[in-house]
Amino acid sequence: MVTVDVVVPVFGNWALTHACLESLARQTIPHHVIVVDDASPDDTLTRLATDFPAVEVVALDVNGGFAAACNHGLRRSTADIVILVNNDVEAEPAMLEHLVEPFADAHIGSASPLLLRPDGRIDALGIAADVTMAGFLRGHGALSDTFDTSTYRLTGPYGAVAAYRATALAEVGLLDEGIVMYGEELDLALRLSAAGWKPAAVPEARGVHLGGATSGRGSSTQRYRAGYGRGYLLRAYGVLRGRHALRAVATETIVCVGDLALSRDLASARGRRAGWRAGAQAAKRVGAIPDLDASIGFLASLRLRIGSRS
Repeated sequence: MVTVDVVVPVFGNWALTHACLESLARQTIPHHVIVVDDASPDDTLTRLATDFPAVEVVALDVNGGFAAACNHGLRRSTADIVILVNNDVEAEPAMLEHLVEPFADAHIGSASPLLLRPDGRIDALGIAADVTMAGFLRGHGALSDTFDTSTYRLTGPYGAVAAYRATALAEVGLLDEGIVMYGEELDLALRLSAAGWKPAAVPEARGVHLGGATSGRGSSTQRYRAGYGRGYLLRAYGVLRGRHALRAVATETIVCVGDLALSRDLASARGRRAGWRAGAQAAKRVGAIPDLDASIGFLASLRLRIGSRS
């Protein structure tokens, strides 16, 4: 029987964590929950012990960021399949059951559920990446009953809920902690693809993602972090040394200028600059990445940026 661990990284916001863990308790398959408390500033640890005594808790003394917290949980996992779940996600009862089904195929390394926004529209059915390795949420903002699930090639899971085969992670490594937040799931998806592991989209596996409830969607901090992740990956994967360098430079320039015009600050550009510098120490030595979507052209990539993290 396939074993399943669920890793939930948390940093305060007990109400969100409680709702998330309640939804996981209603799942239709056996699983083990590992909560990684990333030095929460509130009484999360006390409440976990009182309200969810069966949950395994990893308590960190210092906040090391999202990727590091996830990795602590991934290293603690001993299951065949490990699923990362943000604490601002409420899972439908059969989400985990459907999410593990694709792993019956030995070539599948990751799986993505259909995450909905509170208004019922799609938040994401995994992520797609264009030839410049820019990532986009598949189906973001679309109506769930009309979205063509074949639109845009799946590169890998969106970080809010991401299922992985343990042996695939053992081969390619865990999340890159240099990214801290935004882009770490894309980096892992690229490495899995380069290693030959295939992603799977599972629209039957559903949950509601409150999105941005923890980090503040659209804030200066959020846009800086998103820019940091983008700059980091551009440098780490040597995109500006490749055949798509001109397109990448043009896209990032347009995005940064647009962000400046809309937000009246340089958070996106500053983040890219800092991420670019940090990415110099994280060169990714991978071969071809078959799950990039070459059909996402320059103009399409710009359209996909609208309303998304910049």
